[in-house]
Amino acid sequence: MKPSVATWIARVCFGLVFAINVQCAVSFIVNPAGFAGGFGLSGEAGNVAVAGMGVAFLMWNATYPLFIWQPRRWPVLGGVIIAQQVVGLVGESLIYSQLGPFAAVAGPAILRFIAFDATGLVLMAASLLLLKRAPLSSS
Repeated sequence: MKPSVATWIARVCFGLVFAINVQCAVSFIVNPAGFAGGFGLSGEAGNVAVAGMGVAFLMWNATYPLFIWQPRRWPVLGGVIIAQQVVGLVGESLIYSQLGPFAAVAGPAILRFIAFDATGLVLMAASLLLLKRAPLSSS
């Protein structure tokens, strides 16, 4: 595979996950009341908790732009992003496994996070592997 193709595949895969994460974060910050009920939260405290999750999402995604811009120059950031994705997926899965009767309320929202993070992990890890295996130049 040509290096430029591998680079663009990594950019697209990481960029897609980044864009969806940022969209989710901004939605949580701008309209927390629209999502609070999905986590079994309500009122001002629920809105603040959801907006806080949005801010945490933005912090989590601070590593993406530099990697997306120059993935060959910043491969360590790709590894950090993969590690963050694993932490998120494992953490969400542990939370889901402990919901008990609360699963009927918060379970569907957490399952969506798990599905998205698992898919994103596969896409990003595969594209990072392609990038690492591609030659540095096309000569």
